[in-house]
Amino acid sequence: MEPLITGRALVSDIDSYDPPTGSVAFWWLGQNGFVLKGAGCVLYIDAYLAPDQSRRTPPLVHPSRVTHADAFLGTHDHSDHVDRVSLPGLMQASAQAKLVVSKVTAGALVRDGYDAARVVGISEGDWVQVGAARIGAIRAAHEFLDMSADLGYPHLGFVIQLNGATIYHAGDGVPWEGLRAAVAACRPDAVFVPINGRDAARYRSGCIGNFTFQEAVDLVGEVRPRLAVPMHYDMFAGNSEQVDRFTDYLDAKYPGIPWWVGSPGERGLVQSA
Repeated sequence: MEPLITGRALVSDIDSYDPPTGSVAFWWLGQNGFVLKGAGCVLYIDAYLAPDQSRRTPPLVHPSRVTHADAFLGTHDHSDHVDRVSLPGLMQASAQAKLVVSKVTAGALVRDGYDAARVVGISEGDWVQVGAARIGAIRAAHEFLDMSADLGYPHLGFVIQLNGATIYHAGDGVPWEGLRAAVAACRPDAVFVPINGRDAARYRSGCIGNFTFQEAVDLVGEVRPRLAVPMHYDMFAGNSEQVDRFTDYLDAKYPGIPWWVGSPGERGLVQSA
């Protein structure tokens, strides 16, 4: 991979790049973390920026430098997705930003002192408008389809419609009956999907699992987006995957579906049909 793009250079690239209509630029932060930009709107998804000696991908930017965000999206309330260490600094630096999370997570954050006026809770079937972005949710099974009778699903994938393109970010999760149909109905131009898998040893240690690379390939193959982006394979030594196993299998089983693999901080582009 190329050298990491970090700090001022990363923020400068986000600020200066203006994707054309019908496209969304993205920057990978490692793990499930991405920055999306289109139509002048900047979204951070699962921004995990806390320093930790167990990380294999270092934090790319200090929260104080992130002054341009319109929203921070968190797929579920685990520390590498809703980062309670970095989130206060991010919310302070981007004082205009909303925090879009599940209704379950929203309640926990407000109880912990986050400003309720800035926290937006959604569940499956809900949509919220933040700037130029329309954000919806599809439930995620991590590893079960947990549900609160009052607040809905705590684990989500996000559907983001922005600048004429649609992205499905799966969050963490495993396949469940109806998932592929739900994703396909959104007609995503890009699917961002975890590939690190799961097993008994990890589950017993409290490390909740994700799609295997084969399951991720089959989701992509049935939905057939214009771009596939694997994620959640790089961060921790005991919970990683070789990304070329995903790309090779995708090329072999569903030839013709483009994929993106890059270095953290590198820019990619999603284009609509």
